[in-house]
Amino acid sequence: MSMNVGSSSGEDEVVSTINTTPLVDVMLVLLIIFLITIPAVINTIKLDLPMETNIARVTKPENIEIAVTRDGDIYWNATLVSDSEELVKRLGKIAVLNPQPEVHVRGDTKARYESVGRVVYACQRAGIMKVSFVTQPPERGG
Repeated sequence: MSMNVGSSSGEDEVVSTINTTPLVDVMLVLLIIFLITIPAVINTIKLDLPMETNIARVTKPENIEIAVTRDGDIYWNATLVSDSEELVKRLGKIAVLNPQPEVHVRGDTKARYESVGRVVYACQRAGIMKVSFVTQPPERGG
């Protein structure tokens, strides 16, 4: 049994071809990685955020509806509230009730965040535990 371990002259022959098997392996791995990650990247760039969650609202007679108009006027049910201090006083009276009523804030789409924030701050100062925002579900188009 014989084996060829080199040339008879003592010098090895130079191999002039490139072994492409590792190159093909690396390229296939990169292709698989790109095929997996491209859909994730495309989905994270284009955003279609939901309008709001549609949770059925339980309306009890003791719940308080506070409306904020686009001009910043605050209404307690259907009565205009003159200022934030009067709102805090009214909220303070209902905050001591047991069980405490919920406050539902209905803000106009064009209302300033500051106006709605004043209502939330008044609820916090009065000790109201649950403040909810009332929204309208989006229109379903075809």
